[in-house]
Amino acid sequence: MNYRHAFHAGNHADVLKHIVQLALLDAFKRKDSPFFVLDTHGGRGRYLLASEESRKTLEIEDGVMRLMAQPSLPEVVERYLKAVQADNPVGALLAYPGSPLLTAQSLRAQDRMAACELQPDEAAALKALFAHDARVGVHEGDGYQLLRALLPPKVNGSKIGRGLVLIDPPYEVQDAEYPRILTALSETLARWPQATCAVWFPIKQRRTILHFLRKATALPVKSALTIEFLVRPDESPLRLNGSGMLILNAPFQFDRTVGPALPALRKHLGEAGASTRLDWLKTPV
Repeated sequence: MNYRHAFHAGNHADVLKHIVQLALLDAFKRKDSPFFVLDTHGGRGRYLLASEESRKTLEIEDGVMRLMAQPSLPEVVERYLKAVQADNPVGALLAYPGSPLLTAQSLRAQDRMAACELQPDEAAALKALFAHDARVGVHEGDGYQLLRALLPPKVNGSKIGRGLVLIDPPYEVQDAEYPRILTALSETLARWPQATCAVWFPIKQRRTILHFLRKATALPVKSALTIEFLVRPDESPLRLNGSGMLILNAPFQFDRTVGPALPALRKHLGEAGASTRLDWLKTPV
């Protein structure tokens, strides 16, 4: 596998993904009972913006940095920006926190996270990042396979009833990735039926993801919600035109929580023809 997220950290896809991720975590924190997060493709956890990879693409300049320059944004977007800033000196943006670090920032003493990473050097960086955080377990290996050992989650022998499974693979070969995701979702729901599952997916041409969304919606879940942001029309299959998040078993009224972010993203990050979509593919009962 050749994918390195350092080239893309903080871009428009990360913005959407991490706004949704943090909103999900905040929903769990409305109750005192513990929750568990499984991040199947954790990466290295933190990305230095002075790195060769980041400086080569400068994708962050058209992503989170544009939002940082805005005087006023919806609360759900401001929440995300504060989380990014919390990993940086005041008034500076030197690093971008990946999904495991954003989760760790949100955990309470009673909550737990397991982060998986297949690439040895990225896994080593992730282990070093959380070496002194007893709430976080880092596992080197294939996150799809490791979920069998990690679910249902337990702490001191007691099961944790609530939580999130975040699936954000590199999609190096998209046709091969979607069947693996569907298998992982099926296994997750069989082992932990009440889990909220969040899947990030790229959009080059939207019609190519419809089969996956139909298959995922047919799984035994109470609800299925898609949140999508296209920075430009999906006319070219050769570039990342946008991305989306599929949320299975979404928290109550989650669409109302995250919905205000979408017009702001279209306004500040979108090009001509940008669009957003917020659809219940399976409406909560």
